[in-house]
Amino acid sequence: MDKRLSAAKKEIDPTKEYEPEEAVALAQKTATTKFVGNVEVHVRLGIDPKKTEQTVRATITLPHGSGKTKKIAVFAGNEGDELIKKIKETGQVDFDIAIAEPAIMPKLAQIAKILGPKGLMPNPKSGTVTADIEKALKEYASGKTEFKNDDSGNVHMTIGKTSFDVSQLTENFKAFLDALRAAKPAEIKKEFIQSMTIHSTMGPAIKIKI
Repeated sequence: MDKRLSAAKKEIDPTKEYEPEEAVALAQKTATTKFVGNVEVHVRLGIDPKKTEQTVRATITLPHGSGKTKKIAVFAGNEGDELIKKIKETGQVDFDIAIAEPAIMPKLAQIAKILGPKGLMPNPKSGTVTADIEKALKEYASGKTEFKNDDSGNVHMTIGKTSFDVSQLTENFKAFLDALRAAKPAEIKKEFIQSMTIHSTMGPAIKIKI
């Protein structure tokens, strides 16, 4: 792997900021894994992550999907009660997205300390707290995904697989960038997007021209 990574790094000019389409193509070219990996974008934001009013959180349905299959848990009715009980007893979760009906939200407080740190707590802003469970299920099953800043003020997003066409990845990237810019907190007056890189799974980072 070290030899492949070393060879991949030689394909990239570390002093250059690449146009999105060129960066995407390079991310594919410099993929170092033998399996089909992801293409990931990492963004450093000019926010103070300790201030709740500067939190960046939004949802997006990528034009070509992310290529990832996600397991969805539904907290509704008696089955929701049973799921809460199971998670409370075991402390374990085996899903990627949680959708809940409004009526059950007070009960989720019992397992908030388990779901919260994993980013799995349902939230009205992301459409995961809703009376229309069926609609939310369809949206998330078809590729709707959420992004939010981490404790360092960075946002991470998977925009597809290395097996996607360059055009598909580029369109996904641009859709994500539009959604990210739209999620800029009103009080941020300085440069919102500080820097941006893209890379394939375990591949070298490539700077993107903003």
